[in-house]
Amino acid sequence: MTSRASRPPAGGSRAALAVTAIVVGSSVTLSLVAIAGGVVAVMRKIVTPERRRRDDLRIVGHDAASSTVSLTSTADTRLPGRYSLWFDGGRGHARLGEVLSDDGRVVVRRVEQVTAGSLDGARSGRIGGWLWSDPGEADLEAEEVRVDTEVGPAPAWLVPAEGGEPGPWMIGVHGRGVTRAETIRSVPVFRRHGYTSLLVSYRNDGEAPRSPDGRYALGDDEWADVESAMAYALLHGATSLVLMGWSMGGALVLQAATRSTLAGRVSGVVLESPVVDWRTTLRFQGAAMHVPRVVQDLVLRLLMSPALSRLSGRRGPIDLDRLDLVAGADALDVPVLLLHSDDDGFVPSTASHALADARPDLVRLEVFRTARHTKLYNFDPQRFEGVIDGWLGRLPRASGRTARSARPSAAD
Repeated sequence: MTSRASRPPAGGSRAALAVTAIVVGSSVTLSLVAIAGGVVAVMRKIVTPERRRRDDLRIVGHDAASSTVSLTSTADTRLPGRYSLWFDGGRGHARLGEVLSDDGRVVVRRVEQVTAGSLDGARSGRIGGWLWSDPGEADLEAEEVRVDTEVGPAPAWLVPAEGGEPGPWMIGVHGRGVTRAETIRSVPVFRRHGYTSLLVSYRNDGEAPRSPDGRYALGDDEWADVESAMAYALLHGATSLVLMGWSMGGALVLQAATRSTLAGRVSGVVLESPVVDWRTTLRFQGAAMHVPRVVQDLVLRLLMSPALSRLSGRRGPIDLDRLDLVAGADALDVPVLLLHSDDDGFVPSTASHALADARPDLVRLEVFRTARHTKLYNFDPQRFEGVIDGWLGRLPRASGRTARSARPSAAD
């Protein structure tokens, strides 16, 4: 039993409990505020276009005499093949060739050409897959055209087929945070098969007009701009269409192929490092950035909420269920060639494998192991073009499908 003398004063006990309650309550409130702030920040990051990409590697040195550059050794900088190096805040550009040495800390690569700025004095930069800023740099004759979309005229490059006769068209759709220049790499192999290529821009990519809210819909709205490009192609003589999408462009292409009223004119789809299911991709990226699972879950729910999705700056929700083409694989009714590297590092290949498993009758998956994200052409151009070349050779050159239930056999 506690003696009277050892008991704390009643008033002090109540005061202590009150202070404890305030401290605990404040901690809980601060935690909730922190979570809410984190959720909104992540939501905005997902849907807000990047106007300026961040340098993420150090340029250790440049030797003009030997035409070499030294870079920090990363999974991307030590990849075999040819790549672009942007530096000086994106104002400078060089094309890089073979790896000459790599000691685990510094990679020395051949500099094939500096096309903008000077590497002398450059201290940071970033590696990218697309090598050319316009088709002319790749020795391709192209016409600048405008595709009328629901948000306004969007610029595109039209690379005619040899001979200029009516025939099939390829529509190239770039990924997030880059431009139509990304898709130039795919033109030569299509051109050898008699395809005209239309390399397009879409809302909020920095070249096409902005949407009213200036935010990405991850393909849920942007696919309509691909549909506009499809209409342009058909109006200008296309006998059939192949849609090719890179990264987020893959999500746009899949939506256009399954939702457009013009989908009956599509004879095939090619996907390079594509987003097949945004939940898989966003969870992968969230884990890489150490975003707590509770925040990830809230972000995905709120992006789909008609009311709370506005916290991201968007005018409306994003239907992540509709953007999941693994769950919606039955909607596909054309052959699909899917190229993905298992070490992608940005868009995991797991959903691509799942789509191939779900539709083995239509989907051919070409698996790379060490080519990273959207760098499959750069890593092994012979394999990249050879796979597409063989697939195109077995693809019907015209599409007369009028009913979505008419499914062709797999072209593999």
